[in-house]
Amino acid sequence: MLHLAVAEGVHRVEDAYTNWYAIEDGDELTIVDTGHPRSWASLQALLRARNRRPTAVVLTHAHFDHMGFAERARTVLGVPVHAHEREVPITRHPLRYDHERSRIPYMLRHPGFDRAFLAMTLMGALFVKGVEAVQTFTDGEQLDVPGKPRVVFTPGHTHGHCALHLADRGVVIAGDAFVTYNPYTHSTGAQIVSGAATADSAEALASLDRLAALDADVTLTGHGEPWRRGVEAAVAEARDRGPT
Repeated sequence: MLHLAVAEGVHRVEDAYTNWYAIEDGDELTIVDTGHPRSWASLQALLRARNRRPTAVVLTHAHFDHMGFAERARTVLGVPVHAHEREVPITRHPLRYDHERSRIPYMLRHPGFDRAFLAMTLMGALFVKGVEAVQTFTDGEQLDVPGKPRVVFTPGHTHGHCALHLADRGVVIAGDAFVTYNPYTHSTGAQIVSGAATADSAEALASLDRLAALDADVTLTGHGEPWRRGVEAAVAEARDRGPT
């Protein structure tokens, strides 16, 4: 589902419980994360709606549910894919990522997880392709892509996870540094993702300090609705909830 202008010059697409974003700058777009393989149709709908062209893909991280059409954008549209240098191994193999816990207990305790996982599967998530060529960036770098987001290194969910700060727009695209919907527990509100999909929950919680220091009224996450009460309030809530 396409949600236009969820923040200044930023559009949100939600496909099967997963968000990806487009930063608009003039007649160009930066695509942030790429949903599921079948999100390609959503990309075409976005491009028709905005009459803009994508010139870059930037990944906050490379889990299978955020890598959907990255390689297709690279090969079909000729759009470069950017990721943190520590994220490159997962960009090659999006289904191979470190996590603390098994998914099985979540299936048994949280029926909503089955619904989310089925929806992702039907969008092709289990057949996602890795990216053959990635341009890397580092912490603090201002990317030379439309919108010129600044990289904020937030490891924990993955080893190379990053948020993107659009300081001039008062916006943070947080990826899965924290989310407002957790597919594993089927719960809403600011929280880090469960250990079934997080490499190091303690590190993920520590990385929230870097988000709390940012000046942002709107935070856009990889799962769930936009957070509009200031990033510090979101970080406080996520810390209170802790790991799951």
